[in-house]
Amino acid sequence: GVKTLLLVSHSFSHFTIHHHHLLSSHSSTMMAPLRLLFLGALSYWQVECINAFLTPSSSTRHLPYYGVNEIISTNPSSLLRAAETGGWAGGKNAAPAIMCEVDNIPILDPVPDGYKRLFLVRHGEVINPGGDRPVFYGAMDVSLSQLGEMEAIEAGSYLAKYHLQHVASSPLSRAKFGARQVLARQPLEGSSATGNNDSNDIQIFEGFRELDRGAWCGLTLDEIGLDKMARFDACDESVTPAEGGESYPTLKTRVLAARDELLGMTDAGRACAVVSHLQVTRAVLSDALGMDANEMAGLKIATASVTCVDYSEDGEAAVVRFQSFKPECGLEDSKDGAN
Repeated sequence: GVKTLLLVSHSFSHFTIHHHHLLSSHSSTMMAPLRLLFLGALSYWQVECINAFLTPSSSTRHLPYYGVNEIISTNPSSLLRAAETGGWAGGKNAAPAIMCEVDNIPILDPVPDGYKRLFLVRHGEVINPGGDRPVFYGAMDVSLSQLGEMEAIEAGSYLAKYHLQHVASSPLSRAKFGARQVLARQPLEGSSATGNNDSNDIQIFEGFRELDRGAWCGLTLDEIGLDKMARFDACDESVTPAEGGESYPTLKTRVLAARDELLGMTDAGRACAVVSHLQVTRAVLSDALGMDANEMAGLKIATASVTCVDYSEDGEAAVVRFQSFKPECGLEDSKDGAN
């Protein structure tokens, strides 16, 4: 607590000194009233931040994205809001996702007693192997675009403060790149964090590989057929593509086995992350929400987005904290068509 107070006070002091220098560079006496007003306002906000820290309040919340915990203590209705329904979890196990109006980020409480936390990260934008002709690629090892790499870095930065015990990955290169960005931003061994990563490298799980599209790889949606794809999404096993293609139920079985293995390695009260794919994330999320496999295709999961699920230690309960959160960092929108 004292450390947070000092960090916030130091940040404001540095800001005050820096801008005092800028304003003092004007020798005109006309700048004096403006300078006094500016510095007075900064001092006021310093005091308000310290008072907010020292005054217990249910509206004081710690924000998860920045290196220094920023403190909000004001009318919570003006700064906190429930997440929009579009793209956010709405199943029976979904907790209401609370967002900060100032920075549009989820407000996430510590891992509850007797629970483990799993962050599901989708890889960034890829270079579609069909070029201008977007084709399905599934478990093919396609490369990230330059934008996709930047998206992955931002996702890793967002997770930097959560002190992950394990960082897992699909065996495909687009996911491994993202997982290494997450791991690289975790606290170093021996830091003051409450816990550090148990490994010096990411942990590869074959079960987190993307859905195998089999004979549909390299084909567009029109070439596959809208009706056939609709039947596939509805889990009609008779249209599962040949040449090793997988159905959603088959995918979900292997993905959940990998999830259980990862959670089994994770201590109660700790968090872990897996960087994987669209359909893999859908498989885990749909299970947490109590949805059947034939409802998976309707779950929206953006590229390089983060989904958070808390699991009870006995595996009997799951609570979805938020779905498909993507840090707003000024990047262009990704292209996310066939996959």
